[in-house]
Amino acid sequence: MKRLLIFLSVLVCTIGLNAQPARSRTAASNTKDKDGKVVSRSSNKQQTSSAKPQADRAALSFPTSAEMPEDVVWRRDIYRQLDLLKDENAPLYYPVEPRGKDQNLFTYLFRLFVSGRIKGYKPTDDGGESFDEKDVVSVKDLLDNQRIYYEESGGRITVPESDIPSAFVKRFYLKESSYFDQRSATYKTRVTALCPVLMDEDEFLSIDNEAGTATSKPLFWVKYDDVATYLSRMPVMASNFNNVTNMTVDDYFTMNRYNGKIYKTTNLQGRLLADYAKTDSAMTAEQKRIEQQLVDFENSIWHQEAKVDSTDSVAIAEKAVDKKVARASRSKKSDAAKDDKSEKTTSRRSSAAAKEPKQAKVSSGSAPRVSARRQRR
Repeated sequence: MKRLLIFLSVLVCTIGLNAQPARSRTAASNTKDKDGKVVSRSSNKQQTSSAKPQADRAALSFPTSAEMPEDVVWRRDIYRQLDLLKDENAPLYYPVEPRGKDQNLFTYLFRLFVSGRIKGYKPTDDGGESFDEKDVVSVKDLLDNQRIYYEESGGRITVPESDIPSAFVKRFYLKESSYFDQRSATYKTRVTALCPVLMDEDEFLSIDNEAGTATSKPLFWVKYDDVATYLSRMPVMASNFNNVTNMTVDDYFTMNRYNGKIYKTTNLQGRLLADYAKTDSAMTAEQKRIEQQLVDFENSIWHQEAKVDSTDSVAIAEKAVDKKVARASRSKKSDAAKDDKSEKTTSRRSSAAAKEPKQAKVSSGSAPRVSARRQRR
């Protein structure tokens, strides 16, 4: 009986705890801070989960390629200037004015920047970038400096569509990194940063050509990894022949469909190409040389013969050793061929000598008897 009573009492207590109202359970989970105020654990969890940026949720719905690893064994950073009026880069510029859901790349990035969903960074004087927190561009300062009209209400800045200077952004600065990933043994070229360039047309006429001149004004740099999630859901028409929208802007950059001229590389002196290539022909030759260097390095990865630098003493010594080894192997092959030839000659002579006794035996005997019958008359 005692056991039965104990079991019934435990059962009644369990049912009472499960029947406790939700409000009392929430109150039981509350704690007190140092000042004696009640702090709710559940509310803290809700605030923490709601504080996650929108980009994290978008990254789950629109995944992109993995980021470039930092510990690669080889990497070359190159800066290119994209002319959006060229056919290869036209998907980034048209439509110039937004038409429904269709908009160009600058309009999309500008809206993300003004709304605060992505960060913009100040361009450096040499056309490069700095992704430090001290170089973050303020939206209001950028709009004031570029004289772009905006409206501000309740601490929120909005720019009307008609005042977005999308038609004047005819260039983009692009930073790409070509690297060799030793983990997957692959050679890749990846876009790492973008910068829209505003072509500000001068109001005054030039004395030389009596035409308006345009000055380039880089607006802000953005990390490609910060905008890749948004670009992966921005459709673009990639062909004049096939008008079906079958590509996104992220696919466009991932597949390296753009065409841009090199204006800078990451080097020890921090120089631009224009600092030492003073003429147009010298600039073109230097750009081709850099492009060829990338091709030669990629070919050398797969054991294809590439040009050896004249200042690389180790490579020159290794090449000389390879030549000596090849020469020795060729001499061995030639000696073996000579020995084989001499052996064949000796065997031929021995076979001829073996045949000579038979012929001698026949010829050493008496002359054959010749019989001639007399013709009877």
